[in-house]
Amino acid sequence: MKSRLRRLMDLSSIYLPVILMGLLTLGTWWLVRNAPKPQVVREAVVPGHEVDYYMRDFSVRSFDGTGALTSEIQGSKMRHYMDTDTLEIDTATLRSLRQDGSTTVATADRALSNADGSEVQLFGNAKVVRNSNKADAPQMEFRGEFLHAFVNEERVSSNKPVEIIRGKDRFTADSMVFNNITQVAELKGRVRGVLQPAR
Repeated sequence: MKSRLRRLMDLSSIYLPVILMGLLTLGTWWLVRNAPKPQVVREAVVPGHEVDYYMRDFSVRSFDGTGALTSEIQGSKMRHYMDTDTLEIDTATLRSLRQDGSTTVATADRALSNADGSEVQLFGNAKVVRNSNKADAPQMEFRGEFLHAFVNEERVSSNKPVEIIRGKDRFTADSMVFNNITQVAELKGRVRGVLQPAR
């Protein structure tokens, strides 16, 4: 009996490491099988230049803290592009009203505006008309196929031929920059002007 027990102990000591290795292998396999799968890392999707919303035959008005109208944008169709946060407007009419009573109206076949409307590019039959509330300040009008208006800075520029009408005076140039605050117009290229005598 003792010899049988001894023999069984010898056999178990020989096979014990193999049995333990088998149990460890089974445990490892079970852990791998039941472990959570690694999450697939997705690349960040960069939005393309696509329209995320649009409006037809619209009018958008902005008001100041006292409820006075400060600006209005109208058009036959407006598209908003998410990647650049810009508005593209067909048959655009933009109106800006200042606290001093002056008004600026811009029209074009197509307009491209930044999100807050402080910078507007006008394409095709572009026209900007500025009326001052001062009696001695004549109406200013800018015409061309392209005009770039900076509303907050009260500046209009163009790198294409333009026509400027100030009261009864007319000027044409290949390009121009007009600053309403300083009342300075910088005309470049072939500049022509017709000045009417004061009466």
